[in-house]
Amino acid sequence: MNTILDKIIETKQAEVAAAKKARPFAALLEEAQAVSRQPHSFRAALERSDTGIIAEFKRRSPSKGFIHQGAQIAEIVPGYAASGATACSILTDTEYFGGSLDDLREARSLTTVPLLRKDFIIDEYQIAEARVTGADVILLIAAALHPEKVNQLCSFAHHLKLEILLEVHKPQELDCICPTIDVVGVNNRNLETFVTDIRTSFELAEQIPTSFVRISESGISSPESVLRLREAGYRGFLMGENFMKEPQPADALRHFIERLKQ
Repeated sequence: MNTILDKIIETKQAEVAAAKKARPFAALLEEAQAVSRQPHSFRAALERSDTGIIAEFKRRSPSKGFIHQGAQIAEIVPGYAASGATACSILTDTEYFGGSLDDLREARSLTTVPLLRKDFIIDEYQIAEARVTGADVILLIAAALHPEKVNQLCSFAHHLKLEILLEVHKPQELDCICPTIDVVGVNNRNLETFVTDIRTSFELAEQIPTSFVRISESGISSPESVLRLREAGYRGFLMGENFMKEPQPADALRHFIERLKQ
């Protein structure tokens, strides 16, 4: 039986193929290479941050449906930045998460914090899209790729001046970590079942080389968890649902950071 991740990747392959027919890769790459904006460093922002909170804009998920239906970038992302987010993660997958590249493009026009294109990236075409629409860093998911492909996509992303966040979930995926990765993230959510367990981050912490900036993703809901994860060596904490489920996500982020600093 196909997992949720299998279905998403199958959809993504079809989307990329359709996009290439609508606009050839050569034309998109030319535009991406012509972008003059100097990206903001995601890694550097995490290294100097005293909170490391990466606030995510997410309308829905495959496992829970709508989290914040009708959420608008202009009403949330600038508020995230003003409330102290170190960076913002923007879901650009449409079918499963209700996002779009237009969301990323709008976010870029409204904030200067580093922006992560959160998607299931399997092709250079998507990386060129990320550069054109204003991303500073892209997500590569080890569960969806093999080490050689990770290396290939990393080289291309760096060619376009983008940083790379590699996401792992289990020890078998650690062989995807290579010197060209900028940040390693541990996803506490199993992408095959979408079950979340924060213990995953603690179990993998010592297996990730200390030379990499490490972040913990998903299932983080309390300042106490952030403090424990920080003690385990994590510098960043990607949080989406915890804020997006609230009527005013930016206010929820501000209150969280206030509690974290107490």
